[in-house]
Amino acid sequence: MTSETTKPDAQEKLPPRPQLTPETNKMTSQDINVALKAGFDDFLAHPVMSGFFGLFYAAFGILFVWCLAWLGKIWMIIPASVGFPLVAPFAAAGLYEMSRRRQTGQSFTWSDILTVMARQHKREMGWMAFVTLFIFWVWVYQIRLWLAIILQDASFSDFAGFLNVVFLTPEGWTFLAIGTCAGALLSAALFSVTVIAMPMLLDRETDFVTAMLTSVHVVKENPVVMLTWAAIISATMLLSLVPAFLGLIFTLPILGHTTWHLYQRAVPPTID
Repeated sequence: MTSETTKPDAQEKLPPRPQLTPETNKMTSQDINVALKAGFDDFLAHPVMSGFFGLFYAAFGILFVWCLAWLGKIWMIIPASVGFPLVAPFAAAGLYEMSRRRQTGQSFTWSDILTVMARQHKREMGWMAFVTLFIFWVWVYQIRLWLAIILQDASFSDFAGFLNVVFLTPEGWTFLAIGTCAGALLSAALFSVTVIAMPMLLDRETDFVTAMLTSVHVVKENPVVMLTWAAIISATMLLSLVPAFLGLIFTLPILGHTTWHLYQRAVPPTID
């Protein structure tokens, strides 16, 4: 006896399964130029609000370094400062929201932008924050590992002594070379999974795994363009750290706004 509830064409009536990741566009260097122009325009349209995020990020960096010095963690100052830009994509969420609203012609207030992260509680932005902070934690502790292995016999009681050991001794040069290579690998991994994922999670109803896979796919399909963008970010952020992090007041907002527009050019909008 067969069941009447099972119909031969049941499978045919099911809607098509959605793709795991959305389609992505092929990109050229012109996309970076257009995105940078749009990022500058967003910054100039709201310089105070945009600059606030850069100021907050810079102030947090200064406080972070001061705490390390106060705790006597002299060895952590350089790796923490260099690795600090790794968490910038998460810190730029408010900037993405500003660009998104401005692009769609929506007005916004300070409250709309400053509470953007709180409004993401039903999405998975928190998981991306965890991924970002975890890689930053790995970055700091792999430096500690190389410090213990390579500079185990070196002694320094202050920051100047640490700089002397790192930059003026063969052991220090080895430490810098290995630390730089390891840091480059971690930075490349984090860039690949976040450069598109962060703005995508803010823009769409999707899970963080799909967002990360989409980000990796964009990087894989556009290696030259994305490597160029990574180099621009790295050089700009590191130069911004030189004047006591204060350069971030201007560079972080511009890079954040630009990242939003680059995401828009990399991933076609959804069709409702």
